[in-house]
Amino acid sequence: MSSSTRAIVIAVGGNALIKDPKRISVGDQAEAVQEACERIASLVEEGYTPIITHGNGPQVGFLLRRAELAQADLPPLPLDVLGADTQGATGYLFSRSLRNCLARRGIHREVAAVVTQTVVDPQDPAFASPSKPVGSFMTEAEARAHQERDGWDVREDAGRGWRRVVPSPSPVEIIERDVVKTLVDSGSLVIACGGGGIPVRRQDDELVGVEAVIDKDLASALLASCLGVKDLVICTAVDQVCLNFNTPDQRALDTMTVEEAASYLADGQFGAGSMAPKIESALSFLAEGGERAIITSLEALQDALEGNAGTRITH
Repeated sequence: MSSSTRAIVIAVGGNALIKDPKRISVGDQAEAVQEACERIASLVEEGYTPIITHGNGPQVGFLLRRAELAQADLPPLPLDVLGADTQGATGYLFSRSLRNCLARRGIHREVAAVVTQTVVDPQDPAFASPSKPVGSFMTEAEARAHQERDGWDVREDAGRGWRRVVPSPSPVEIIERDVVKTLVDSGSLVIACGGGGIPVRRQDDELVGVEAVIDKDLASALLASCLGVKDLVICTAVDQVCLNFNTPDQRALDTMTVEEAASYLADGQFGAGSMAPKIESALSFLAEGGERAIITSLEALQDALEGNAGTRITH
């Protein structure tokens, strides 16, 4: 990939599209996407070629709830198809909003949302111990009924009720990586790997859908490595990574070396379901040839790329 494109991968969390739990309509999500795209458009003005990835946790949850409410009339939807549905819908919102933002600035760039499949290893240990909660909360009786009837793995979730849990295996291959690279090399702005990608496995010479979800930050790191991108930006709910988070001794970090980040991770400084996967993704990206990983909020995105905000992890 030509260095003149200044390509960067920007991973936007699915929860960034749900700013208020009482405002979850498509229109509300479109407003949140619009805010994100205004910030991304500013980067395009500065000469960057962003490749946008996004989460889909809340959106998959909404579709699962719709399926549950309609189960008397319609068959259930497998998770790979739900992933494809949310990729298409959210990719459309990003594509439309980014085109509009750029047009208002007098910038013409092609924008493409690519439905992306991510290969996982069926021998991944995650399949033996499903742990990722999906869908709505249930009573124990409802959960056990789904377990008996539908073969679900279910688990009590922090005293809030019971939920379905599914495997979250590591991504090993992005099927459409060459398509994305061709588009990026042509100067197009690409939305890809939504929700970590649609989970599939290889079976002989074919691809088969998998009942799983993939961490979007790990998939984003893999995509960035495949593209030869030098910078990975992971946008989350906080401006910076902190040590001793939510304690009186909390300390924000401007920079970390790979060695420091790995040490803090091993010491349990980062939450298993929140910051730890982001640190792991950053380390994976840097181990594969990346030069800089940044963890910050969407609001601080531009300042972070200029070195004035966020947490930068480097060699």
